[in-house]
Amino acid sequence: MEKPQQKLVISEKDILHKIKELANKIDNDFNEEPVVFIGTLKGAFMFLSDLVKHIKNPNVEVDFVRVKSYGLSDKSSGNVELVKDLELPVEGKNVIIVEDIVDTGLTLKFLYERIKELNPKTLKVCALINKKERREVDVPVDYIGFEVEKGFLVGYGLDFAERYRHLSEVYEVVKDE
Repeated sequence: MEKPQQKLVISEKDILHKIKELANKIDNDFNEEPVVFIGTLKGAFMFLSDLVKHIKNPNVEVDFVRVKSYGLSDKSSGNVELVKDLELPVEGKNVIIVEDIVDTGLTLKFLYERIKELNPKTLKVCALINKKERREVDVPVDYIGFEVEKGFLVGYGLDFAERYRHLSEVYEVVKDE
């Protein structure tokens, strides 16, 4: 696979700065109340890891779910599938879903509704990137790192056909016209 051209969108320095801001907001909102962070695999693994490193609250639990809707394409299939479910109980707990990117909103809507059925005390969403260009459904995003208008993004957990997740910065894939 030939490497596509990439244009830097968010630097590693800017990501770290924003993560510290988000961690402070979350700490202020929950003080030392227990919080369960639920990372969406595979995309949010880097963001969630870096985010919880900066949370001062000692009452933190971390779990993961895996949902998919993209497969090996750059477009959502529209069909959301739960591949890995929660392992921790969330009933009566403060829960924050941690997403790498909110794009169409379909995956997040599916996950949000699924977790809401489990009766958490509170349910919030934290996304590194909020991208409204292709939003198809309204979804709540309580903590937003960056607003990005358009473009197909890779790096810092975001992938294209399972590649480029390892990059420490976020890039737009520049397609030849």
